[in-house]
Amino acid sequence: MKLAWLVLGALFVTGCSYPNHRHDLRLRALPEGDPEARSLAFFQSLGVALEPGHRVDLVENGHIFDAIEREIRAARSSINIASYIWRPGEPSDRLVRAIQERQPGVACRVLVDPLGSVNFESVGLTLAKAGCEVRTFRPIQGSISSLDAKRIKMRMHRKLVVRDGEVGLTGGWGIWKSWLGDADGPDSWRDLAVRVEGPSVREMQVAFAQNWQEAGGDFLPASDFPSTLYVGEARAGFVASTNNRFMSNARRMTLLTIASARRRLWIANSYFIPSEAISDMLIEKVKQGVDVRVLVPGRHHDIAPVHAAQRASYARLLEGGVRIWEYELSMMHSKTMLVDDSLSVVGSTNLDPLALGSSEECSVVVDDAGLAAGLAAAFEKDLGHSYEIHWSGWKRRGVLQKLGDQLPWFIGDFL
Repeated sequence: MKLAWLVLGALFVTGCSYPNHRHDLRLRALPEGDPEARSLAFFQSLGVALEPGHRVDLVENGHIFDAIEREIRAARSSINIASYIWRPGEPSDRLVRAIQERQPGVACRVLVDPLGSVNFESVGLTLAKAGCEVRTFRPIQGSISSLDAKRIKMRMHRKLVVRDGEVGLTGGWGIWKSWLGDADGPDSWRDLAVRVEGPSVREMQVAFAQNWQEAGGDFLPASDFPSTLYVGEARAGFVASTNNRFMSNARRMTLLTIASARRRLWIANSYFIPSEAISDMLIEKVKQGVDVRVLVPGRHHDIAPVHAAQRASYARLLEGGVRIWEYELSMMHSKTMLVDDSLSVVGSTNLDPLALGSSEECSVVVDDAGLAAGLAAAFEKDLGHSYEIHWSGWKRRGVLQKLGDQLPWFIGDFL
């Protein structure tokens, strides 16, 4: 018995990787070749292939509510909606009206997370009266569970709309006033989403069904899983991620996407607190000659401790040659990655410990030059409303500012 304790102690002191060390993929590049080679690389790591047969369109800012309303009104058999944030007022009222006026016989299911959907009860009652089944994911009940740290971390952060099992929407939006408008001022957030048709919609429906069943819902009917439709030339794969102590799908997807870059890697992310492995990869890509740019929120950040933690990551990245911009027009809430001239990632997945390890997340990975061009144009437009942080100035900050950068790490992976 004493020998066992001595062994465990020795392993701890020498920094053995078992059992508490966090592992990350140490990939530096993906295999060269055609789109099939990239698809195979994603499939063998994530179990998600980039299948052909998709049509994927970019949706910007408050136009997401136009898109959601159109899908509600176009639904013939079902409309399934999962949202981390759904709060009373506009645009909720607009979507509720569309649900009330949907075509006869269309099943409606709505799933929300209680932490993000503050005061949702009145909305839920109205939806229920309209014949919509409404459920809450991992509800908070009682004072003890309300303070459960694990529950705070393991939340449903996905944003999904699936219409008839044929069309899917995902992105960074919330159903609340902050997403109204066109990101033209401090009260109108900047965000991006995608509308998807093709084989990956089936996986979007599966992700909804799994969260729905955990919330007490029944199996979805066969009509919600129609035969696969091949409608376009784009390759795409849907990545659903859930809590994982070591290597979530969100973490794998992020590292694989970074590894695939050969010329350009442009990242826009609202809650940017990269792990050591992600920072290593970004710096490695700079050394490989890749144009690495990171766009993050600036002075309009909605969560001050996260903003501070975000800034705590700058020094090492800037010194390593990564270029960083802070968006100044409003809160920048996008979660996108652009690689070279064809690969795009859009979804709910932040680059922070919560999204990469604890919460329910989802993103669409798309291999398509058209979507990549649209995402590049959006990124360049956003740089026009942003301020670049330079290493020469950043390293001259005062002692108090540098100390302040370290304070958020006491909160750790609750950020």
